[in-house]
Amino acid sequence: MRGGATGTADGTFQTGGIALARGYYADVVLPLLHDRWPGLPHAAARLGSGSDVLGLDDAQSRDHDWGLRLTLLVDAEAVDAVDAHLEQHLPPSCAGLPTRFATTWEPVVRQRVEVASAATFVRSRLGVDPTPGLTAADWLALTGQSVLEVTAGPVFADTDGALTRLREALTWYPDAVWRYVVAADWARLAQEAPFVGRTGQRGDDLGSRVVAARLVGVATHLAFTLARRWSPYPKWAGTVLAGLPVGPRLVPALSDVLTATDWRDRQAALAGAIDVLAQAQRDAGLPAPDGPPTEQFYDRPVLGVRNAMAEHLLATVDDPVVRALPPGVGSVEQWVDNVDVLCDADRRVRAARAHATALNSP
Repeated sequence: MRGGATGTADGTFQTGGIALARGYYADVVLPLLHDRWPGLPHAAARLGSGSDVLGLDDAQSRDHDWGLRLTLLVDAEAVDAVDAHLEQHLPPSCAGLPTRFATTWEPVVRQRVEVASAATFVRSRLGVDPTPGLTAADWLALTGQSVLEVTAGPVFADTDGALTRLREALTWYPDAVWRYVVAADWARLAQEAPFVGRTGQRGDDLGSRVVAARLVGVATHLAFTLARRWSPYPKWAGTVLAGLPVGPRLVPALSDVLTATDWRDRQAALAGAIDVLAQAQRDAGLPAPDGPPTEQFYDRPVLGVRNAMAEHLLATVDDPVVRALPPGVGSVEQWVDNVDVLCDADRRVRAARAHATALNSP
């Protein structure tokens, strides 16, 4: 089998899911398509869910939902026929792996080439249709993971360019929305940073740790956003963060926040991480006020984050629609942490739109 997949003497695979999908498409799926529909316009890729889409699968990943998976995008009117053709004609196995198996989201044994139109597939992940262009509200209803499920995986073929155009449209936020999202993370840091010290001052070390862990999550999201990178779901956030340009400086600082046994050391480590993020903001070409990003919180011996970090950035937003958005709220993944909402595209978009309506009501 081609595509970088290698087999062992017993026919099992020693390869990652991307190489597996590439070989499966080239050696099995594409010939079946050509035999039935020569020249059929289509795109083939490994998209959607799964650690292999991010290139992060390993031997442990293979205990569920891993195997001969592929995304095949065709014209809407051809979807049902192509799916039925593959279900009927795919061989039972390929290089020691079954072509039909159950998954956690669909406990039915069937072939796992996901056949859809490009627009339908993308909407199933985003919850919105990017074809006519996304509004500011649409952008804020996306999560980084939902975009990565469209843009992160490799494309093996795109004969009409439809998938490529959709992926290019999702490269990154418009500039004004980007600034708004970055400012929201700074506002979140400013709101709770003093609690790391205040709880510790009261002898509540657990409370200090809980707040610090929340702020590490915010700082991690901010690091991805400053780097113009979509953040993956939390399981892989640390792994991917370590590979960002800011990673060598930020990861040790955030680790120190989480491992500190004294609240004073904890807030000092947090201040160091915030310094790194402020410099990353300047390196990204975004404005930041002069001076350090942290300061003493009133007369208390605890750390605060300067409100100017968010305010200075919001002052540079020139889109009137974005300027009218409530400061500090940001994208849906900045104010929702419920997995059942964030992982359901339609539910997530409904929540984001209902929230926006409530905020704009008189």
